[in-house]
Amino acid sequence: MKTALTIAGSDSSGGAGIQADLKAMTMNGVFAMSAITALTAQNTTGVSGIYEVSPAFLAQQIDAVFTDIRPCAVKIGMVSSAPLIETIAERLRFYKAENIVVDPVMVATSGSDLIASDAVRTLCRELFPLSALITPNRHEAEVLAEMAIHSRDDMVRAAQTIAGRYGCNVLLKGGHSDTDADDLLALRDGQLLWFPGQRVDNPNTHGTGCTLSSAIAANLAKGFGLADSIARAKAYLTDALNAQLDLGQGSGPLDHTLGGTGVENWMHGVPDAVQDK
Repeated sequence: MKTALTIAGSDSSGGAGIQADLKAMTMNGVFAMSAITALTAQNTTGVSGIYEVSPAFLAQQIDAVFTDIRPCAVKIGMVSSAPLIETIAERLRFYKAENIVVDPVMVATSGSDLIASDAVRTLCRELFPLSALITPNRHEAEVLAEMAIHSRDDMVRAAQTIAGRYGCNVLLKGGHSDTDADDLLALRDGQLLWFPGQRVDNPNTHGTGCTLSSAIAANLAKGFGLADSIARAKAYLTDALNAQLDLGQGSGPLDHTLGGTGVENWMHGVPDAVQDK
């Protein structure tokens, strides 16, 4: 069995963070492991507290995983401070980790800030160059590209700016659009690839970013190419949204257990050029 490690914060309500990552990785067919960066007191209505682990203890968790069950892919989610980011980067370089997917989590679905401003700069400097892919949503991409995004042309300019500035592949997610859920992949070499997405009428989107990035990492771990992994992950996420789970008083979680049933059917409609990248 292939393996994947998530390095992220814990969500006490189970819809995002480590909990969503483990569910998504498992449902996408890999053995999932975790290194926790912070505990959060969190539910569908907001984040009421964050308690960080120490850099030394985070390093111990990463060491424990890599020295016993080496992960075939690594997903990095919420890391709220610069020292923790520097620790992650140092340990991943030490172990020559592969298939690193960085979800630059800055704001929770509920609107709560999850990362300090100095940590954003450290994230860009330390982790983006190590990654196989980063997966910002529109709001995160606006911060990283230092521009507003209102259209598909803006998405192209922002994604190319981020890819060029930090030397990484960028999946700019369009799920916050009012009209579609199309995502744009900008590769380091300048190539662009659109991934059409079905916009699901579902107000419960807590953990969508965590879920997508974890599913991508799981498929990279299984040996699929980057574009193929993205396509499969999008199909899984769409199914999880279409399940229409309705829990909590705010933006509720997805049904991770029902995701993925349409992956193979969806992939039949994907051009070979996409699957081969």
